[in-house]
Amino acid sequence: MTTYLIIDDEYIAHDIIKGYCDLLPNMKLMKNCYDALEAFEYLNTNKVDLIFLDLNMPKLKGFEFLKILPNPPKVIVTTAYKEHALEGFELNVSDYLLKPFGFERFLKAVNNAISTPAKTQLQTSENTESKSKSIFIRSNKKYTQVEIDAIQYIEAAGNYTKIITTSETITIREKVSYVLELLSNEEFLQVHKSFAVSKKHIKSIEGNRIFISENIIPIGKTYKANIIQLLK
Repeated sequence: MTTYLIIDDEYIAHDIIKGYCDLLPNMKLMKNCYDALEAFEYLNTNKVDLIFLDLNMPKLKGFEFLKILPNPPKVIVTTAYKEHALEGFELNVSDYLLKPFGFERFLKAVNNAISTPAKTQLQTSENTESKSKSIFIRSNKKYTQVEIDAIQYIEAAGNYTKIITTSETITIREKVSYVLELLSNEEFLQVHKSFAVSKKHIKSIEGNRIFISENIIPIGKTYKANIIQLLK
C-alpha cells in the first residue's frame, strides 16, 4: 500500500489527483492539506510514502516547505510554473508535473516515484523491512501493481508485450521499449530485439542462450556486447 498526501490550495487539484489515484490499486489518501503549514503539522506525527506538492501556496511556498521538512518522503511537484523545475530536482523531487496534466503523464510520475529508492536517511531499525519496488501496469482495462523484483523477463509479442513474473504472465498493449523505460538499467538488460531480462533471475548463460527458471531466452547478435559487459 502506498500512502500519500495532497498539498494544494486549490480544491479542484485535490479532486483531480485523488481521481487519478483512485484508478490505481494500493494507493491510500491519508489527508488533504490546503497549505504547507497544515501538512507540516500532520507530518510531525504521521508518515506517508508520497506527497503531491503544489508550489504557489499562501503562508509557506512549496519549496520552502520542503527545505524545512526533516526526512521528506517521495515528492511529486504539481504546478503551473515550469521555471522552478531545476530547483525541484536539486531538492530531489521524484517528478515535476506541469498543470494541467493527463493521466498517462501522472501514471509515469507515480511509477517513477514508487520504483526508485527514497532519498531520505537510511533506516537503521532492525525491525524495519525494506519495501519492494513496484510499478503499475495496465492490462485488460485495469491497473495491476507489479513488484519489480518478481519480473523475470519481458517479451515482445506483436503489438503486445508479455511481462513474465515468478507467479504470472501479464500481457499489455505496449512496446518493450515502453516497459524498459519503467525499469532500471542496473537491474534489467535487453538481450534481443524482442527480449529483456532481469539480471538477478539469470540462472546461466550458454552460447547464445540465457536460462531463467525453465525458460530459454535467445541472445541477439547486436546485443552480445551487453552480455560481454555483464560477464566482466
